[in-house]
Amino acid sequence: QLQLVESGGGSVQPGESLRLSCAASGFSLNYYDIGWFRQAPGKEREGISCISSSGGSTKYADSVKGRFTISRDNVKSTVYLQMNSLKPEDEGVYYCAASYKTFPAAGLGENEYNNWGQGTQVTVSS
Repeated sequence: QLQLVESGGGSVQPGESLRLSCAASGFSLNYYDIGWFRQAPGKEREGISCISSSGGSTKYADSVKGRFTISRDNVKSTVYLQMNSLKPEDEGVYYCAASYKTFPAAGLGENEYNNWGQGTQVTVSS
């Protein structure tokens, strides 16, 4: 069972930035497509961004397009989610998920991933 660990969450004010990291315990992420999901209180979990194993393909939900950037460093076996211009509606628990590389690469659907981290809390409040 793959173990994913998210980090970088915290509490910020609207307009500020955070960078989340997703790393693997005991294995390399290099052969996995990675997705970032978030779950706001009282809402279903939604896919917000994903990146292919090579890093050559990325996708974003409309709600974060232009503000969030997903990237990966396969030397460090880590995937990042840079979140800028944070809004209160971005608040929630953020999860990363992994899917062994596929073609086409995994997208923003939860059922495309079978390995999940425990999540990291992001709070956006003035």
